[in-house]
Amino acid sequence: MRVLASLSSLMLVTAGCVSPTPANPYAENGAPRRNEVLAAEFVGKASAVEASDEEQAEVHLRAALAADIFCAKAHNNLGVLLLRRGDLYGAATEFEWARKLLPGHPEPRVNLALTLERAGQYGAARDSYEAALEVYPGYIAATQGAARLAVAEGESPAELERWLAQIAVEGESVEWRDWARRESAQLEHDGDRR
Repeated sequence: MRVLASLSSLMLVTAGCVSPTPANPYAENGAPRRNEVLAAEFVGKASAVEASDEEQAEVHLRAALAADIFCAKAHNNLGVLLLRRGDLYGAATEFEWARKLLPGHPEPRVNLALTLERAGQYGAARDSYEAALEVYPGYIAATQGAARLAVAEGESPAELERWLAQIAVEGESVEWRDWARRESAQLEHDGDRR
């Protein structure tokens, strides 16, 4: 009887500790809610002012997340703002949210890789670039990042030659295309000396 009474009181105590839905860290009073329309409006407002007023853009993005914690675009865009400021931990956290919410999209993975690279976490950055290329083969931003990291680390993965050839043609800028041509020529030259 005593065991049963203890067990009953333990169940009552632990039942009070469990929340049926996780709290939204962006919402006031931790109230979980989803208002996708309002979140989209705030993301639009953030995009409109981002170039001229990053602080106001951040306010809008945080409001979007308060409206809908599962707004992947708000997480990704907030991560970009935090990365620009040098808040690598905050940026990585937001990109992780975006990555989980957009399982088939490479952009959050590339953004996470850039963040990890800046933090000196080269192995994790490489993994994130490769994950981006797995979900979207040939994605040029991921290809450029993976190739740049491999060259900077003095590595020559089997894909490097193919990556450089793709960047030489499809690179996002003239600088990227020229860089890929130079690195490709160097790779070929180094191969001839062996």
